[in-house]
Amino acid sequence: MGKQTSEVFSIGDLAVYPGHGVGQIKSIEQRKVCDETQDFYIMVILGSNITIMIPKNNTTNVGLRQLVNHDEIKEVYSTLKRRRVKLSHQTWNKRYKQFHDKIKRGSLFEVAEVYRDLNLISVNKELSFGERKMMETARHLIVSELARARALKECEVEKEINEIFATETSDD
Repeated sequence: MGKQTSEVFSIGDLAVYPGHGVGQIKSIEQRKVCDETQDFYIMVILGSNITIMIPKNNTTNVGLRQLVNHDEIKEVYSTLKRRRVKLSHQTWNKRYKQFHDKIKRGSLFEVAEVYRDLNLISVNKELSFGERKMMETARHLIVSELARARALKECEVEKEINEIFATETSDD
C-alpha cells in the first residue's frame, strides 16, 4: 500500500489543523477557484470558533490529520516525561524559530518536544515573552488533542501534565 496523498474526512469528524489544534469538519463544499471547481473541507476549530477552508485534495500538504491514536498517545506522554534531552544553547530568537517551525508542522510529538524543552529551559532561566506564549500555545494544542483523543475533560489532561512537570523524575 503506497503513501496516501490525502486523508479523507467526513462531516462531523474531528481533525487537527497545524498551529490551530482540533477542529470539526462542518461541511464539504464546492468552490470555484481560478476557473476550476474544487472540493473544500469547512472546518471549525474547537475553542476559538475559527473557520478554515481546506482544499480536499491538499490535506497532506497543509498538514490536516486525524487525532492521535492509543499508541501515539503513549509516545506523546513518553516525550513529555523524557528528561535526558540535549537543549539548544542558541539565542532565544533562533530557538523560538525552531520551536515555531515544529508547531507549524503539526506533529503532536514535536509540539510535546517544544513544551517539554521550554519547561526544562524555564527551570534555569526566564523565558522571553514570545517563548512563554509559545509554551502556552504548545500546552493548549497538547491538552485539547489528548483530551479529545482520550475522551477526557481538558482539566484532567492538564492535571496529568502538571504532575509530569511537578516532579524531576523520568521514565527514560
